Parts: sequence; C-alpha cells; structure tokens
Amino acid sequence: MPESHPQDGSRTRRILVTHNSIAPSAVELLNRHDVDVFFSPPYDAPEIVAERARDLAVDAIMVRQGKVNDLVIGASPKLKVIVKHGVGIDNIDVASAARRGIPVLRSLNSNSLAVAEHTIALALTLLKEVTWLDPAVKRGEWPKPTFIGRDIAGSVIGLIGFGAIGRETARLAEALGMEVTVHDPMAKPGAIEAAGHTRADRLDDLLAAADIVSLHCPLTQATRHLIDAPRLARMKPTAFLVNTARGGIVDEAALAEALSERRIAGAALDSFASEPPAADSPLWSLPNLVATPHIGGVTNGSARAMAEIAARHIIDVLDGKAPDAASLSSPDAFAA
Repeated sequence: MPESHPQDGSRTRRILVTHNSIAPSAVELLNRHDVDVFFSPPYDAPEIVAERARDLAVDAIMVRQGKVNDLVIGASPKLKVIVKHGVGIDNIDVASAARRGIPVLRSLNSNSLAVAEHTIALALTLLKEVTWLDPAVKRGEWPKPTFIGRDIAGSVIGLIGFGAIGRETARLAEALGMEVTVHDPMAKPGAIEAAGHTRADRLDDLLAAADIVSLHCPLTQATRHLIDAPRLARMKPTAFLVNTARGGIVDEAALAEALSERRIAGAALDSFASEPPAADSPLWSLPNLVATPHIGGVTNGSARAMAEIAARHIIDVLDGKAPDAASLSSPDAFAA
C-alpha cells in the first residue's frame, strides 16, 4: 500500500482489497471519504481472507483476485457492499451476497479498450505465426523460402458477445481491414448492423465462417462450456480461437484435444477455468497454444480506472446512496 497514505485504523470505515495494491489515486479517494484500505495477497485461501475480513470488521470488499465465497462474505457483520475491480464476477458468490442483502457491483467500462487491444494482439500473434517463427529463427533455421503468411485484411473475425469489449474489439479489427461478424442474442435489435457488422443469428454459422473466433460474453449458466467439442468441430481447420473473457466458457479438455489433433489451427487464452491453472495442464505441451495470465484488462490506464470506479461505488453505498443499477450483478444471470 502507498506509504504516503498509512492505513492506521484512524478512519471510521474500512475496506479489504483482495490484492497487494490498487491505484494510489483510488486509495487517496477512499481516504478522503473516511475509508481505510487494507490488503490481502492475491489468491489467498478463502479461510485466510475471511479471517482478515473478520478481524478488521470491514465495511466493504474490493475484489481483484482469488475467490470471495460464502465464508468470506459472512465473515464481517459490518459488510455492506462488494465491488469487483473489473467486470467479471465469476469469482464472487453473488447468490450468497444476495441472501445477505449485500450488493455486488462491477466496474463497468473500466478496461474495455485494454481487453480489446489484448484480443487483437493475440489474434495477430496467431495469424502471423509469431510463436512458431520466433523459436525457429533462434534455433538457427531460416524458413523464409517456404513460408507463406496469412493476410489480416479480409480475415473474418467472429465475435461472440457485443458488449463494451466486443464493440471495442470490432472497431479495432475493422480498422485493420478485418470483416466482423457478431453473434449476441442479447444485443439490441439492429445494433450490430448499425455498427456496420454482419449479424450471425446462429452461433454455428459464425463458427463455420470465422477465421478467428473471439469470446466476449460473461460466464453464466448459459455460457459455461459454450465452446465444447461439437462447437470446436464446427470451426474451420485453419481457424483460431481467442478467449479474453472467462475460462469456463471453453471446455479446456476438448480444446486441448482439438489443438493436439490439429482440428483447429491454434488458440490463445488469457483466462482459464481455474486460476492459476495447473502446472501439468495438457495445454502447456501444445505448440499451437498461446497463453497469457489473465492480464488483458490490466494496463496503467485501465488499472487506475477500475480502482477509481470501484472506489466510487464503495463510497456511494457506504454513504447511504442506492447502488448503481447498471453495475449491479444479478445472482440468477451470473450463477455459473
């Protein structure tokens, strides 16, 4: 925590952040509103986090990394609000919070561009075969005489989900000359077409047509293992899968098999069903997989925005204001 803003318990309200730090500007904002900020290292066991929350008698929890389950939520009798430092709330037991009347809020639109940029970076890495060419050259090989690259312009990127991140990804892809197709049954009528993109009413049609399938939907009951073995089989053998959404949307065992058997050309994952993923995951031996540690939404700008938005949500609720309706998480929609 920033040394210039010691959290000595002198303020009347307290929050616990499930990480070692947040943006100093957010700490300053909270301190100015009579809130002390305490930290719990990322991915600590829920039992440890619960003990800290109980000992500190926290009024709020800002969730960055690790599970916030029923044990954590019930630890402090003073807990009034839980806010995600980001938008994905699959690591929070929203139903448990709802039973206790504790709102769970998301920091909407805080990292959309950052995730979209990472999505495009992963897609280009796959399309241009960077992870194959780089080690080949370093081994002393020179594949130039036989290598034929793939075009970015004219490639079809199929987006599953057209929320804030999906829209930013579409904008960046279109700027590179890609053709954008979107499947999102929740999108407003005409919104996809109004943005100049092709609407795919059937997911299977998008999977069959896309050169890159990119996931931008939340993890819900309806989307868990949305990309399973049958759906992977509908993709072209030359196509790539990119997931910067949530790991549980992809059946990782089915993906490992599809990659191993070259039924799709490759995949890039920034999120996993279990985080950190197991060291012996079958995915790690696959040369056509690119992996990053769920950092797509973490840049200097987005980290500051996520922390400040989350801090404002906490301040509003602790000050007695109604939680922002648009940012509220529904236990039914997000029960995955």
